[in-house]
Amino acid sequence: MNIKTILFDLDGTLLPMDQDLFIKGYLGGLAQKLAPYGYNLELFPKAMWAGVGAMTINEGSVRNDEAFWRTFCSFMGEHVRNDEPIFEDFYRNEFQKVKDICGFNPDSAKTVHALKDAGYRVILATNPLFPAIATESRIRWAGLTPEDFEYYTVYDNSFHCKPNPAYYQDIIDELDLNPEECLMVGNDVDEDMIAETLGMKVFLLTDTMINKHNKDIDQYPHGSFKELLDYLNL
Repeated sequence: MNIKTILFDLDGTLLPMDQDLFIKGYLGGLAQKLAPYGYNLELFPKAMWAGVGAMTINEGSVRNDEAFWRTFCSFMGEHVRNDEPIFEDFYRNEFQKVKDICGFNPDSAKTVHALKDAGYRVILATNPLFPAIATESRIRWAGLTPEDFEYYTVYDNSFHCKPNPAYYQDIIDELDLNPEECLMVGNDVDEDMIAETLGMKVFLLTDTMINKHNKDIDQYPHGSFKELLDYLNL
């Protein structure tokens, strides 16, 4: 193999988590933050999910953050765009409590550092549904720092989302990568292994695997972080 760049998913890969519990804690905390500002808490979850949906189907005409806010405001009113500082304050403070819902695997940081020491370029290819402040927090929860990655995707530097292959193509174009020299590592069979369609190699992390359609995972190299390093002969 001639792999030069390793791309990692974050949620469920470098940062172990029960996705349902994470979403419950995250949205519940955000709703509590916004309640004193007159938000309709019955409408709020619908508005948030509609905004997330707009990002997941984004075809690149606008950045993901614009897709989110445009849709969120269509539910809650244009005035809420002025509340972005409140959202940022939530991510800086209350959001940090969500860390307790997530797991921790020391092998995440050990693996990233080992790969960097071995000379690989390391990219964080996390689904860009969050602002940078939230993604940087989750990176730290995993025992890493934002500086550990050459590049990481967030909602205001991205125009597509997983599982759209265009999400990976955007990273390839942004960093001038040769997909045949890339390895995508993730725990979601649908969202992460799709990178293979662009010519990337893939590795399925099975510790907290998501396989919604019960695909045969034997078609992919797979295992724990130890098996990943073995796969790369490290």
